[in-house]
Amino acid sequence: MTVPNKYTESLSRQEVSFGPMKPTNVRWQVFIMLLVLVAINYVDRSALSIALPVITKDLNLDPAITGVILSSFFWGYALMQIPSGWIADRYKPAGVVAGATVLWGIVQLFTGFVNGSKMLITLRFLLGVTEAPVYPAGGKLQSIWLTSKERGRGATLLDSGSPLGTAIGGPIIVGFMAWFGGWRSALIGTGILTIIIGLLTWRVIRGNPSTNPRVNEAERKYLETELNKEYNNAEILSTGAVGIKQYVRSGSFWFMCLGWFAYCTVYYGLMTWGPMYLAKTQHLDIKSIGTSVFIIFGAGFVGELIGGWIADFWRQKGGSHNTVMRTLLSISGVVTGISIFLLGHITSVNMAITLLAIALFFLRWTGLYLTVPAAISQRQHVGMVAGCMSFLGNISGIITPICIGFIVSITDSYFIALMLFSATGLVLAVASMLINYAKKIGT
Repeated sequence: MTVPNKYTESLSRQEVSFGPMKPTNVRWQVFIMLLVLVAINYVDRSALSIALPVITKDLNLDPAITGVILSSFFWGYALMQIPSGWIADRYKPAGVVAGATVLWGIVQLFTGFVNGSKMLITLRFLLGVTEAPVYPAGGKLQSIWLTSKERGRGATLLDSGSPLGTAIGGPIIVGFMAWFGGWRSALIGTGILTIIIGLLTWRVIRGNPSTNPRVNEAERKYLETELNKEYNNAEILSTGAVGIKQYVRSGSFWFMCLGWFAYCTVYYGLMTWGPMYLAKTQHLDIKSIGTSVFIIFGAGFVGELIGGWIADFWRQKGGSHNTVMRTLLSISGVVTGISIFLLGHITSVNMAITLLAIALFFLRWTGLYLTVPAAISQRQHVGMVAGCMSFLGNISGIITPICIGFIVSITDSYFIALMLFSATGLVLAVASMLINYAKKIGT
């Protein structure tokens, strides 16, 4: 006979008095905090691009070296994706995220003291290294905190911090430049803000459903039941020990990486060179660029949240995982490709901003890709697979800014770059159609 302890007696009395205990929503608080964190991540990441017209004049940088500087962030970022996923699988992903945030805030702070291109390249590389753990660890946190039918909203909450951060980054950096008297002080200010956010993040996302003190028994039981059902079924269907060979031989794994690569090519291309494109082709000043970036990437933020809501709503109404993901992601790629194609054939500034806003609204549905590692991976490999996806995708972050820099330097035009982005949107659509979202690798 089990003797009830004081906790279970108290819980029983609460259920008698008030009915069954209502689950807390700590899992959603965790992902809202991650949204804030990723937004700060992209404020820091895009700060250089927003201030680029001023920085290039101050440091006397030509388009070719500017492309290298914009690319250097992704050298460190891509390099650390797989190690970050490995660390997130073996250690506490919440601690990995919070620690990384403090470190990249320190790097951002020091960027305000650069005196030339070499120092700027070094610090941008280090910023990439320190920001790298966020997405692989975020993918791991999805497998810990969210059920399969909640991950659409979770993934887009996490990833929507990207367009939100880029959108608000424009006004924030322009405001900091005006307030503090220049781009150097603006970078120092965002670095200090990041360190503060990193310390606050730990208080919200620490632990897991079993150890976080703010999670009540009802939410804990719900998550435990649903997650065990998902992963135990995968273990029952497993054909044996699942290792790296199974992933390397999987078409879904490679199409996932290709789709993410295509998305990153378009998004990072627009994020890094978009402000310069608006300055050169539409003759906007720094204040107008800040406003335009807010509109364009704000549309991406709204679009991503809507895409996640549609995905989860459709799944809860009985839509199959393959149907939902393939439909939404193919629409994302096709509409993005068409919008950017049209962008290369117009001259109106209002039409340019409108087409970019439409492209970002639908492109950001690709945030649903962050659910794919948890969908196709065994539980113990989610962080590693997320790291592989992010690593291969972010190779485009290394290549794209340099390529665009040389294209613009040689042709004195953005037309070829825009056609490249348009074609890449279609690659995103095709790759997304070829992933089996309903089958875990090794089953």
